[in-house]
Amino acid sequence: MTTEAKETLEANLAIAKISLQHVRKSFRIKRNLTHLKEDHQPVSALQDINLGVKPGEFMVIVGPSGCGKSTLLDLLAGLTKPNSGQILIDGKPITGPNLDRGIVFQQYALFPWKTALANVEFGLEAKGVPRKQRGEIARKYIHLVGLAGFEHRYPHELSGGMKQRIAIARSLAYDPEVLLMDEPFAALDAQTRETLQSELLRIWEATKKTIIFITHGIEEAVYLGQRVAVMTSRPGRIKEIIEVPFESRTTEEDLRSNPEFVRIRHQIWDLLKDEVSRAQEQEKSKSLTAPGKKTAGKGAGIDG
Repeated sequence: MTTEAKETLEANLAIAKISLQHVRKSFRIKRNLTHLKEDHQPVSALQDINLGVKPGEFMVIVGPSGCGKSTLLDLLAGLTKPNSGQILIDGKPITGPNLDRGIVFQQYALFPWKTALANVEFGLEAKGVPRKQRGEIARKYIHLVGLAGFEHRYPHELSGGMKQRIAIARSLAYDPEVLLMDEPFAALDAQTRETLQSELLRIWEATKKTIIFITHGIEEAVYLGQRVAVMTSRPGRIKEIIEVPFESRTTEEDLRSNPEFVRIRHQIWDLLKDEVSRAQEQEKSKSLTAPGKKTAGKGAGIDG
């Protein structure tokens, strides 16, 4: 890290809403050496992660499959703990899940027996909000995500894009300070995905939430993020943070055809292509060391 980059990082950490300092995470993976013998091999998922996210910032994290992006989000959510280093929100360590952080996953995670309204009310109920007030708040956020009139529909009556809007409304309804989003649009078709990207930006501009958004897609990263943190292959580190200078993405202009947008997209791909190759080699090596077993999950790709 250059002196200038180090000074910039220190300045960002000093004013950060969220601060990750020298964070490391590893797992022990069980291996069957023979039918009589097992071994637990340590696998390093994240190594020396340093990142500061400013209040109200939209930060996107992009990297190849298996680089630890989702592990990083689990750490931020308090679902697991780092082996070393610290993660702070407003200067206080994260010790577990808390209502100051909302999470939106790739899968919609809606309760199938509850209506859209009842799904959005769920977090409010856990927070102890009175019934009448719960309904008012839930309706407000259903309206915010553009689904007024669908309050009494069940998840099976909604499209994939609608389900994800309800999931976003549910996370926003109990007013978290930070919204954590783990590839929330990955399972949607291209047209719905682009629509929801624009909707998310509109919601972010209206609520001023701090958002950390995980993605494989370079174009999605540039379109959404004020800054894009590019991760290396496993063990994941922050390779570089790219500033995205666009003031607003919600104008009528076709931002994706803007020459500066194209330049930044190519810059990120230049940073990622070697990491993607390394991740693919890691996947091949993993397959060769486990003969007869199918490799689970996605290939180590990236979407341009």
